Amino acid sequence: MKIAQVSPLFESVPPKTYGGTERVVSYLTEELVRQGHEVTLFACADSNTRARLIAPVAHSARADVRRPSWLSAACIELDMVAAHANEFDVIHFHTDYLHFPLSRRLDVPHLTTLHGRLDLPELQSLFHYFDDVPLVSISEQQRKPVSWAAWLGTVHHGLPRNLYRQGEGSGGHLAFVGRFSPEKGAHEAIRIALRSQTPIYLAAKIEAADSAYYESEVAPLMQHPLVHYVGEVGEGAKRELLAGARALLCPIAWPEPFGLVMIEALACGTPVIAYRHGAVPEIVEHSATGFIVDDQDQAVEAVHALGRLQRARCRAAFEERFSVEAMTACYLQLYRRLQRGEALPGRALRSTGAFGTRPESGMNVINGNSGAHHG
Repeated sequence: MKIAQVSPLFESVPPKTYGGTERVVSYLTEELVRQGHEVTLFACADSNTRARLIAPVAHSARADVRRPSWLSAACIELDMVAAHANEFDVIHFHTDYLHFPLSRRLDVPHLTTLHGRLDLPELQSLFHYFDDVPLVSISEQQRKPVSWAAWLGTVHHGLPRNLYRQGEGSGGHLAFVGRFSPEKGAHEAIRIALRSQTPIYLAAKIEAADSAYYESEVAPLMQHPLVHYVGEVGEGAKRELLAGARALLCPIAWPEPFGLVMIEALACGTPVIAYRHGAVPEIVEHSATGFIVDDQDQAVEAVHALGRLQRARCRAAFEERFSVEAMTACYLQLYRRLQRGEALPGRALRSTGAFGTRPESGMNVINGNSGAHHG
């Protein structure tokens, strides 16, 4: 099958450090190539892939996300996709919704995986208007705010089996991996560790938008001898951090669409202690691969109960539910459905014709629970 993967340009594929979407795009792309498919990756030129690479820009836009340069690069990328569109059997977009006006006018099957939160008010009218664009969610929880949209399926993220090894938690520490932002809850993670008298290692990035939060909520806690900041880490350092951890702390305060770090921890045999938000209940099996808690008190109790969990079971859950093979199999099933022209509920997958044809802006409600789902 000839498949195009269209990545955002904020990070290289894979990213050098932090970057969940581009990391998943890389895993999927490389697995499709390994299975013998002819894959073209649209991404920045500093990406590393065995696929054919078409690059609209030389470097990722990470340093310029607050400037209009990232938008101009995205426009170039989408025009390149349009220029090559007829070369593909299916086009897989990971570029949020910027491509919607283009994709609905292509004469090539396409789908869009949405990697972000969907509970923003402005998205209601957007998904009503573009109710013929086939969508894939990364969790069932993610799609709930727009459950009526044109959902083709839900596909959980997956990782290569050999990317992480099962560790024994021999470091004796707790781990936090992510961003220093209010929704990720680094300050909560530190307090949980301190209350349970357990060392915590934080591998996190500090973005300018979250500097006030960091200075007021996190920085005052960083001087404690049990708190260790290791900065933003690459894959190798993250593997060691997670494999040696007693547990990963995810005290999130937002509807996390997925939470890639949780399955990275499970791949290391490391249990997850997470607040009950977003996709957490779809990933963590309570009292089996971790603990789902509602507050700091319960999280501290969970730390003390970690001895009841088996790290081998965490690793087994990863291999069964969150491998790159499982993710790729689900996407291939969706690609083949699109190739066969199978209709979705409502107006989804309706033929829209060439560029001169504008679909009518219907507002019909769509029952969005069709398609493949695993995990």
